[in-house]
Amino acid sequence: MVRVQNPLILDERLLPIMTNDQPLNKEQILDAAEQVLRRFGPEKTSVVDVAKVLKVSHGTLYRHFASKASLREAVTERWLHRCIALPLEEIASQAGGSSSERLRLWLETLIRSKRNYASNDAEMFAMYAAVTLDAVEMIAVHVDRLIAQIAQIIEEGIKTKEFKPGQSEQTAKALFIATSRFHHPGHSYEWTAEKSDAEFDMVWKLLLTGIAA
Repeated sequence: MVRVQNPLILDERLLPIMTNDQPLNKEQILDAAEQVLRRFGPEKTSVVDVAKVLKVSHGTLYRHFASKASLREAVTERWLHRCIALPLEEIASQAGGSSSERLRLWLETLIRSKRNYASNDAEMFAMYAAVTLDAVEMIAVHVDRLIAQIAQIIEEGIKTKEFKPGQSEQTAKALFIATSRFHHPGHSYEWTAEKSDAEFDMVWKLLLTGIAA
């Protein structure tokens, strides 16, 4: 299993001190919003709280984000990209070696990442879980990206005759759905169970039997 380091939690003292006559960019706003969300949680955080950290009026933030919901969605989208998708992309893009080992490593990394964030970055994970229900299109784009990474590994395995010939994208989607209990936030209450790793191992062996040449 791969160990995932806890994300860096920003210190307010490290953020640039802004005034109304200094322009803000979206990254600065997202940095501040992420910090405030971790401090107060997604339900209690307001646009005003973020504006206070940046020392600007909340109206200034609305020039970049139309609502609190859109700000939360942007923070979540960036978090998913940086903390979930990019580390998995590195695994999917590895060359050589066993495709089945790389596929298992990819799945284990996804599972461990979600489990780690649920335990050690609870506020951000709670926001992600909430946004999953509301920002359907954004989450769909993220999931499609992950499925494309799985398909990349499967395609390589097909080329080396490690996996059976077939539609790599369909197989990848099936694998993602079949393992969703171990990485979908709706199942996070089950992740602390000691038997979770053993259950994943059982599912993995079954899935591998279905795709191995």
